[in-house]
Parts: sequence; C-alpha cells; structure tokens
Amino acid sequence: MILVDDAIWPWRGRLWAHLVSDTSTIELHDFAARLGIPQRAFQGDHYDITDELRDCAIAEGAVAVDSRTVVRALRAAGLRKHPTASRGHHQP
Repeated sequence: MILVDDAIWPWRGRLWAHLVSDTSTIELHDFAARLGIPQRAFQGDHYDITDELRDCAIAEGAVAVDSRTVVRALRAAGLRKHPTASRGHHQP
C-alpha cells in the first residue's frame, strides 16, 4: 500500500509530505513514476512530494496517514532508513 503523510514540512517556501510504501521500494518507485516523479528524487525510503502532488497521490490511491504511521509502516516492512542514509541531499 502507498502511504502519504500530511504536507507539513516546510522547505524552500513550500510544504512537503513523505510518500512511502508499506510493502516494497519497487511498489513505491512504480507509483512515483505514475506521478511523474523521477527515481533520482528517492530519499532512501521515501519520496518528498509537494502539497499539490500529495493531492494527486491521494487521487491515484495513496492512503493519507499521519507521520507516525509512515514511520511505523516503514519499520514494519523493514524499509526504514536512517535519515543520514538518504542519497545526497535531504529535503523535509
């Protein structure tokens, strides 16, 4: 299942949310591609998405949850990465 938290993370004048899978990174990459998000934007265990893209993700079937649920789902699936393990940069 694809999950998305609230867009409450400010960065560069916008609000951002986290898009994750509770199943696999393959599922997440496939879903992100359908939204037009390039795989290079992957942050190790999630994609950061704008509030506008969050609405699109929900329309495409992502389930809106709170941030704690996102972290619990990643841990339960064995997909949680430590924030410093993210590729290159880290947005919210």
